[in-house]
Amino acid sequence: MSSVLEISDLKKNYGRVQALKGVSFSVPKGSVFGILGPNGSGKTTMLGIVTDILRPTAGSFKWFGETPTDAHRRQLGTLLETPNFYHYLSAERNLRIAAQIKQRSEADIPRVLDIVNLTARKKDRFTTYSLGMKQRLAIGAALLGNPDVLVLDEPTNGLDPVGIAEIRALIKDLHQQGKTIIMASHLLDEVEKVCTHVAILKSGQLVASGHVDEILAHEDVVEVSAADLTALEQALQSLPGKSRVWLDGEQVCVSFPAGSSALETVNRHCFDHGTVLNHLALRRKSLEAKFFELTNA
Repeated sequence: MSSVLEISDLKKNYGRVQALKGVSFSVPKGSVFGILGPNGSGKTTMLGIVTDILRPTAGSFKWFGETPTDAHRRQLGTLLETPNFYHYLSAERNLRIAAQIKQRSEADIPRVLDIVNLTARKKDRFTTYSLGMKQRLAIGAALLGNPDVLVLDEPTNGLDPVGIAEIRALIKDLHQQGKTIIMASHLLDEVEKVCTHVAILKSGQLVASGHVDEILAHEDVVEVSAADLTALEQALQSLPGKSRVWLDGEQVCVSFPAGSSALETVNRHCFDHGTVLNHLALRRKSLEAKFFELTNA
C-alpha cells in the first residue's frame, strides 16, 4: 500500500520547549490514520506542520511521495480549528463563501451537502444547527473540490454522544468512498472504532505506530471460570505456552502472546486436570490498556 504522507525526523521547538522530538511515520493511502495522544503530546503541532501552517525546526515530510507544493495542498481538505461560519447565514451561503476563499467551484456545494446529510437543512441559518450539524458542515467545507485526503483535528471534540456518532458514521462513509483521513484525537474509543492505523505520541515523541490491530495485539487474555477457582488457577499454572495466570474477581485469566491462544487447548487442559469450566472467553487487551501502558499516562 503506497503512502500519502511520509514524515521524517520531524522536530518543532517553541523556545526551550520541544513540541516534537524527531517523529517519523507514514500514512498509507486509503487509511483512516489516527494520531493519538494526551493533551500536549504534539498532535496539533504535527498537523499544523504537514498542512503548512507551521514551519518545522528540523526534519521533513512528503505528500504523495513528493516535496509539498501548492498542487499537493489542493488535494487536501482540512479542519484544524473550531468551525468558523457566519451564524446568520444559511449552510448553503456559508459554503459559497468557503468555496470562494478556497477557490473551489460552487457547483460542488450540492454534492458536499448531500455527503454530510445537510441538504434538507441547507437554507437554515447556521445558528439553528446542533453542534454535530455544525461540525458536519465544517467537514463539508473541507470536502469542497473533492480532495483525496482529509486532515481533521479532534473532529468530535465537544460534541454530545449523538454528535459523536454522526461524525463517526461520516468518517466511515468517507473512508468507504476511498478517502484517506488523518485525524488527531485524544479519545481512545474514537481511534479504536474508526481508525485503521494509529500513531501514538507522548510528549512529542512517537511511542508506537502501525495498524490498529497490530497495536492492539499485545497479548490475548482468556477468561475462564469453574466451581473451584483455586483448583482452576493451579491447573492453569502448568498450561504450555501461557505467559501468566491471575485471579480477577470470579474469573481466572491466563495470557498468551498475541495470536497464540487456543480456547480448545485451554478447555482440554483444564478437563484433563479434573476441572470443568463454566465460562471460557477470549478478551484482547483493549486499546485503552495499551495506550496507558505505552504513555504511562
